[in-house]
Amino acid sequence: MARIAVIGAGMGAMAAAARLAVAGHRVVVYERTGTYGGALGRFERDGFSFDTGPGLLPLPAVWRDLFVKTGKEPLEDRVELVQVDPSSRHVFADGTQVALPNASRAGVVDALDAALGPTAGRRWSDFLVRAREAWDRTRRPLLEEPLWPNWEVLAERDPYPSVPHKRLLRTRRAGTLAEVGAWELRDARLAALLGSHALAYGLDPRTAPANTAVLPYMEYAFGMWYVRGGGLRELARAVYERCLARRVEFRFDAEVTGVVERDGRVAGVELAEGGLAEAEFVVAGVAPEVLDRLCGGSTVRAAGEVPPQRGGASRLTVHLALRGGRAEGTAHRTVVHSEDGGAELDALFGAEPRMPARATVTVLRPDDPALVPDADHEAVTLSSVVPAVGGLDAEAGAEHLVDAAERAIPGLRDRLLWREVRTPADVAAATGVADGAIPVPTLAAAGGRLLHAANSTRVAGLFTVGGWSHPGGGLPHAGMSGALVAGLVVEGPEFRGSQ
Repeated sequence: MARIAVIGAGMGAMAAAARLAVAGHRVVVYERTGTYGGALGRFERDGFSFDTGPGLLPLPAVWRDLFVKTGKEPLEDRVELVQVDPSSRHVFADGTQVALPNASRAGVVDALDAALGPTAGRRWSDFLVRAREAWDRTRRPLLEEPLWPNWEVLAERDPYPSVPHKRLLRTRRAGTLAEVGAWELRDARLAALLGSHALAYGLDPRTAPANTAVLPYMEYAFGMWYVRGGGLRELARAVYERCLARRVEFRFDAEVTGVVERDGRVAGVELAEGGLAEAEFVVAGVAPEVLDRLCGGSTVRAAGEVPPQRGGASRLTVHLALRGGRAEGTAHRTVVHSEDGGAELDALFGAEPRMPARATVTVLRPDDPALVPDADHEAVTLSSVVPAVGGLDAEAGAEHLVDAAERAIPGLRDRLLWREVRTPADVAAATGVADGAIPVPTLAAAGGRLLHAANSTRVAGLFTVGGWSHPGGGLPHAGMSGALVAGLVVEGPEFRGSQ
């Protein structure tokens, strides 16, 4: 039995902690804040409750696997996991609207044909077939296995099977997600639908590689899920309680100030309160620059390792307490697309990033009595991608989000009781990432700029977990990260992932 110190109580870190405890190790989690869950926070006021992080869960099988592997009690015995239907409603710039069924390709085809024209559904369906091929090619190396030592192979060729496109007597293939939308979907609204999946992770569709197509594929193949009875914060609670049941020890308000190394191997962690917590292994659920600082300012990445990926985007979130109940049949999620998508991308990803004048806004309206004081009120969350930089006018941004949301909720302002605005600074406070940047999932091609640093480091016994290490950001990826780290600790460097 080894002593293992885990830095941070985010979802990836807790996933690793539970698996390591089941393997017989003594695991202690040191969390600088007073609670668990990382980005999966909760805000409560006047009987209203809101998720402050992700509001929906793709690919829940990752978390089901955690509960299966760490005990006989399934995830559904701890939380009420439900599919949202429709998966999403979209309000496009020209006023066209479409509601897309959850995890039903035939239903999505019919809905798109009815809203956008008789061939729109087929074009989207054909795209999903190609996206599935990219998923099948990359699932194991990018999600289920430790990062390959020859990671350059993953960076060189895009696995998305682009359709040949003739232009000016030349045959070309789409190299970016925006080109997939323009050349293969051939409808501005379908292209906006596709691009919104990249933008939700802070990626510019104009530069994101074509295999970013795996992100919408995950949603349409495996569905989108919600935790009824309190939101996704309840998933964090369930994982935390599973850790406790497996005798993982948590020390909150315990900031780690250094990682101790002796003779090239980790020896423990130093704490702000003083003293050394000795450990044979350390699992760090922090951003690369934070870990480098904890290691005395020197990089812990191995020679030739992929450079650490840095996100350039964060999120502005507005929680709304509304009078009047949620109408029956209301979509859980509505995406209100920007009225000027090109200007939005120029503002977000230009030389001097700023919040766009007209942004794409996601509106979440959960059907969950646990979030409201009574049936005569509704809890709504608005969010938009913003640059992860200072100087954001949060109130002006909130006004814009509410204006955009009125395209989806007529009369919204007349129902408003109060609002709570959360900025990139609030994201930074919750996650410890200085600028509030949000990590993106790992993706192939693009010269490796969307790969994440390996979970192992140059220091023996020191591993990284969570969104800023392989396989990147997003709740499913966090759970996969925990599984990979546990495998590397238990089985050693020969571990090659789950079979």
